[in-house]
Amino acid sequence: MTLQEQLNSFKEKFQKQVPAPVLEIMHKATEELRNSGILEHVPKEGERAPDFQIHYPQGKKVKLQELAQQGPVVISFYRGVW
Repeated sequence: MTLQEQLNSFKEKFQKQVPAPVLEIMHKATEELRNSGILEHVPKEGERAPDFQIHYPQGKKVKLQELAQQGPVVISFYRGVW
């Protein structure tokens, strides 16, 4: 199964579990972001991301390029609590 197929499957399962009013809020927030013009300033699919380091709560540090050496990396950014 490709990564895209896995993501599509996850999305489908997620949407079946979330109450309709919550999904509506999430879709509305996504549409507001799209309409804000933010997509003009984000990296495009296939662009190389700059290397950065994150800190896990347990104190461990990891760099993006270290993860990328192990295989494809998916980065997801959350705006906060829905």
